[in-house]
Amino acid sequence: MVHSLLFSDLNRPILSMVTAQKHRQNATRRATLEAIAQHGRSTDLEKMMTRKWKVGDVYAPHDLSPAEMKKWRTRVKPSRDPFDVLAINPIHEYKNFSIMSEYITEMGRIKHSRDTGLRPKNQRRIAKAIRRAVGLGLMPSVHKHPELLEMRARMKSHRGLDAIWAPSPSTSRGLPTKLSTDPKGERIAYANNKSIFLRSIDNPSISTQYTGHIAATSVAKFAPSGFYVASGDVSGTVRVWDCVGEGTTKGEYQIISGRINDIAWDGDSQRIIAVGHGKQQHGRCIMYDSGNSVGEIMGHSAEINAVAIRQQRPLRAATAGSDTDLVFYHGAPFKYNTSLRDEHTSSIYGTEFSPDGSSLVSVGSDKRIWLYDGKTGEAKGQIGLGEHKGSIFGVSWAKDSKKFVTASADQAVKVWDVESGKVVQSWRFGEEGIMNIMHHQVGVVWPAGRTDGLIISLNLDGDLNYLAEGKETPIRVIQGNQGNITAISTSGKAETLWTGSYEGRICRWDVSTGLAEKTDGQPHRSRVSGLAITPKSHGDLIYSVGWDDTIRTIDSSANTFTGAATTVGGQPQGIAAVEPAIIIATHKGLELYDSSNEKLNEVTTKYAPTAISSAKVGGETHVAVGGDDNIVRIYVLSAPSTLTLKVSLKPHESPINCLSYSPSPSAYLAVGISSGAILVHNTSNYSIATNRWAAQVGRVTGIAWNPAGTHAASGGLDTHVFVWSLENPGKKIKFANAHKDGVNGVAWIDGGKKVASVGWDATVKVWKVEGLD
Repeated sequence: MVHSLLFSDLNRPILSMVTAQKHRQNATRRATLEAIAQHGRSTDLEKMMTRKWKVGDVYAPHDLSPAEMKKWRTRVKPSRDPFDVLAINPIHEYKNFSIMSEYITEMGRIKHSRDTGLRPKNQRRIAKAIRRAVGLGLMPSVHKHPELLEMRARMKSHRGLDAIWAPSPSTSRGLPTKLSTDPKGERIAYANNKSIFLRSIDNPSISTQYTGHIAATSVAKFAPSGFYVASGDVSGTVRVWDCVGEGTTKGEYQIISGRINDIAWDGDSQRIIAVGHGKQQHGRCIMYDSGNSVGEIMGHSAEINAVAIRQQRPLRAATAGSDTDLVFYHGAPFKYNTSLRDEHTSSIYGTEFSPDGSSLVSVGSDKRIWLYDGKTGEAKGQIGLGEHKGSIFGVSWAKDSKKFVTASADQAVKVWDVESGKVVQSWRFGEEGIMNIMHHQVGVVWPAGRTDGLIISLNLDGDLNYLAEGKETPIRVIQGNQGNITAISTSGKAETLWTGSYEGRICRWDVSTGLAEKTDGQPHRSRVSGLAITPKSHGDLIYSVGWDDTIRTIDSSANTFTGAATTVGGQPQGIAAVEPAIIIATHKGLELYDSSNEKLNEVTTKYAPTAISSAKVGGETHVAVGGDDNIVRIYVLSAPSTLTLKVSLKPHESPINCLSYSPSPSAYLAVGISSGAILVHNTSNYSIATNRWAAQVGRVTGIAWNPAGTHAASGGLDTHVFVWSLENPGKKIKFANAHKDGVNGVAWIDGGKKVASVGWDATVKVWKVEGLD
């Protein structure tokens, strides 16, 4: 009896364990059956299932199944450094995709040492190897991840942006403008205002805008890999950003305390030298991804205008400055080697190594061209003495290193043969024997990667001239606005877009191609403040007013100014064209002109007009004028020059910035005010039709109605563009952050299917309007 009790006591724990194990097995079996019923497969099969791969996914050899992924995620930190065990240097394995992918996260970032188990020295080496692989394009970086690209593509399509029509490059008289092209010769990079533009060379209507800078930009250079762009601004900041995705910023670095004049990349797309006009220093050498110093720029006593890096090893660099010195550096890290001070007698504006690294060329305001040995920096000699009659602003090599091209203030672009030192082709712009500063050639680039030998030069007026050897004239000229666009209108059933900009230029845009042509003739000398269209059987007439206090007439078919400028009695705030008169609102009152710009009448007002619009309403011609007293007054125009006050609307809560009548016969009047609200009035009695268009949080700067008069688009200083519905006032379409620093105007194009907007960034942007009620 005692024995049996003792036996049962000893076996009780065992029986309990067996029972518990059976319960666990039953629970597991039930969970498995539930999973099979729910998912249609057994979880045990997960170990044999591969991931659903997509093109461009980053993977490692072990990364085959969800089970393996979980196991590797939970593994402990390695206790020994594998590179020490294998006696290999991680830097030498930068081409080994399998090894590199072991030390980056799924998002492309370098893993921390606590995860890799590497000792500090090898951790730095593997980080350098990964950066080298990314820079050379052997591995994708974080912004290249397929999931991120897919997400950003969805965001972009949701925003509705259809096209960016880029402005011309910014230029300054007496200074060079740097141009850069990608390794394939497909895109050109340049600066304008606070943006950097990457523009297709073959189809200039296709462009990308980078808006990361907060100061006016000055230069942009492609990395040799083609994946990144380094850009500088007048505050001394250099930003490195992705140029194949959505413009993700890789790094922002404060280089000097003044303007960045030039930037150069090394052949590995790892190191950057940025130079310019600083106070204590004029340049720095940094790593593109960290900003760590990789040398020192010294030897100059004035601002540095240009920099170049030899693309082959051993690395060499050269800087050229206003102190007439060309300084040669050995690297990396880059160290001062020698100064060449006797070759140039005034500012050096450009220097560049040949693609094969054998030669270096420098040009400057002394009209001299010097050649040097690319490895030692020893001067070889001067060529082309007396060929250029003005300062030489730019130089660029052909891809075969046998020729280079120069651009000069003598309005000429010349191609040189290196071996003979002679000019083999020359182009001169402008009328023969007449000097025109707008034809000064201030920049030039010879795109690599092309087979057609195309050369692109830039003149002071911002025109990009496409040149080809054997052709005496440019094969193409790309034009556009340079300053921020301040006025916009359409003609020819919205098939043509007209823009006026801060520098007084007016451009005609072909909506079907997205390309612009400057209006021929003497432009306004200051900001264009308004454009108005009057249809004619032989072609629309365009009337423009500017802050040079003049009115001009443009023949739209010929795209030329007609007649002389007519001086108005005050600073124009806006213009309206309605038969039989042209009405100009100035800060003093209203002035009426006929189609020949002959003054018909002048109305002095007790208020200062701020906005104007006109339309045919019920057999009458109504002219709406907004004043600085926050009141909109409605006048009736009697032929040909009499204005009679019809009604004054109730004062608004803030100043009136813009007015716009909808097309007849509906004829509504939209009033945009500084608070961001838009009030719509019914013109039958000028009662308020809706006051619910109030989503903008900054001053409303432009309103335009679609051809049917059912919807209106607006833009404001809050940088956004909205599309409003008259039937459903509470519904709207928003295009956020449309223009950097603010929107200045909007217009409907393509039969009311798209909206074109202009702003302080000097661009024209086209938005698809979908889902209108």
